[in-house]
Amino acid sequence: MKTKKLSKIEFKHQRVLIVWAAIICLYGFIFYYVPLVGWLMAFQNYKPVLGVFKSEFIGLDKFKLLFEDESFIRVIRNTFAMGIINLVCTFVMAILFAILLNEIKTKGSKKVVQTISYLPHFLSWIIVTGILHDALSGSGIINELLMNFHIISKPIDFFAHEGYFWPIVAFANVWKETGWNAIIYLAAITSIDPSLYEAAAIDGAGRWAKIKHVTLPGIKPTIMILLLMNVGNILNAGFEIQYLLGNGLVQKVSQTIDIYVLKWGISQADYSLGTAAGIFKSVVSIGLILVFNNIAKRHGEERLF
Repeated sequence: MKTKKLSKIEFKHQRVLIVWAAIICLYGFIFYYVPLVGWLMAFQNYKPVLGVFKSEFIGLDKFKLLFEDESFIRVIRNTFAMGIINLVCTFVMAILFAILLNEIKTKGSKKVVQTISYLPHFLSWIIVTGILHDALSGSGIINELLMNFHIISKPIDFFAHEGYFWPIVAFANVWKETGWNAIIYLAAITSIDPSLYEAAAIDGAGRWAKIKHVTLPGIKPTIMILLLMNVGNILNAGFEIQYLLGNGLVQKVSQTIDIYVLKWGISQADYSLGTAAGIFKSVVSIGLILVFNNIAKRHGEERLF
């Protein structure tokens, strides 16, 4: 009887939280799970007139067509390559930036640097690509500097060579997201017990030794969790920047799965093929998370589940 009374009292005290939790769960179910019914299109010769439940069922034919398409194989390569490059560059730079920022002892300077580093995150990709176009154009500042320092004799058309495209995308992602991504690492660093740094200083540790033996081990759990989460986003290599910077000359290296889905699912009105490509992307992402989470579990590291 007492436990029942206690549970009723707890429910009364927490009913607002329970109601909001129910609303959020309902929202998630409606907008995240109900739309999964649309995955049926990948196994149908989908016709908008007939709808999802009346279109002809064709099994795995659309998936076979996908993997017989050389352009889709090339798109997978591009997506994986840019995803891995972006992951490595943005992940490493965010950690380095957080550590360096933590080493700034002047609060005023630290706040100024933090604020400036956050700003690019709030710029749209249209603005970022516009800046890149201006900076890397034939008369842009990059070509001007390279020519003034006699590194090159004539301007380089960066957007006409396939070899420059992936580094440009990686640089844009690093510039735009490093400051924002560093926030969580800074929070993890501030949670490290200051007495550990004091003990290290007493033992004669310098700044680099403190970073190596105190800071990095202190944020290691955070690094592992974020790494596992970001591994699942490898195939989310991007859409806007590749679509905006891409052109006919670099098409072979610029197209990603998202652009492929747009091309076939919307432009060509082949919704079944576009859905099949989207399902492939989702399944691979889930598989990557499961594999790397299992590897972390075997090695006794922090994991998602």
